[in-house]
Amino acid sequence: MPNGHALTDARSAMRALGEVADPGDVPALQRYFKTGPGEYGEGDVFIGVRMPAVREVARQASGMGLVQLDVLLDSPVHEHRQLAVIVLGRAFATASTARGYDERARAAYVAFYLAAVRRGRIDNWDLVDASAEFILGEYLVDRDRRLLLDLAGSPVLWERRVAVLASFAFIKHGDASTTLQLAEQLLGDPEPLLQKAVGWMLREVGKRVDVELLRTFLDGNAARMPRTMLTYAVEHLEPSERTHYRSLRSTSALAGQRLV
Repeated sequence: MPNGHALTDARSAMRALGEVADPGDVPALQRYFKTGPGEYGEGDVFIGVRMPAVREVARQASGMGLVQLDVLLDSPVHEHRQLAVIVLGRAFATASTARGYDERARAAYVAFYLAAVRRGRIDNWDLVDASAEFILGEYLVDRDRRLLLDLAGSPVLWERRVAVLASFAFIKHGDASTTLQLAEQLLGDPEPLLQKAVGWMLREVGKRVDVELLRTFLDGNAARMPRTMLTYAVEHLEPSERTHYRSLRSTSALAGQRLV
């Protein structure tokens, strides 16, 4: 591991990641994050650092400023961008504590994050999942959330996933309203990664908020849900219920074939 000294600039953080990289892990990471031609992570570059090691380096980079985080985000190397979102998330969490609360800093971190999302630097599912809930979602818990509906309407997969994953923060605060609204908006989304995300959040609504809210949503929408989305959504229901909701989708699909 790196020597434990504070990492205050992007170049030193990149060196620290290089020290813990294992080139032998690169092929497996490329397969896992789908970097082949035509895949969602096409062309992404890996140096072979697993997430636990990235998090360890992030502890040393906790004081890194936004200018240097921007350098990491603009790197073509996936692990550099991973490091940036982890450090940013920790900075936001620190500025959100009762002891260190800093509203100006929180707003600045969110603006920085949204700028990175919109210029395509939060560009794989792990980067979204490590950041959207913990930065954007937590910031919007007690604010207007129309921004998420706008992101959900984006042609960019990762912006839509940011919207959905940000709503996980609301679920953990006992509020399923935005998740259900986003799920209905995205029912017809063709991307499997987005279908998985929506189904996952619906499952969490049933698990953490109220299973009746999930059942009500499924009663009205299961017949129209993509198979992947529905499978994730019903995962924690009783087997008989899972069979019931899948049958609604199957019946709907069969009816559609008869109309053709």
